[in-house]
Amino acid sequence: MTQKISKQEHAKMKNPIIQFFKFIYLSLKIMRIVAGGHGGTRP
Repeated sequence: MTQKISKQEHAKMKNPIIQFFKFIYLSLKIMRIVAGGHGGTRP
């Protein structure tokens, strides 16, 4: 198998902090879409 990932990409994939932030960013985006789609719950 040939490596098609550059060293920078590989470092990004291995970096748990970047993965963590990506996960938070995605979940926040999903939550905003879900909340917006359902009108959200106003305090």
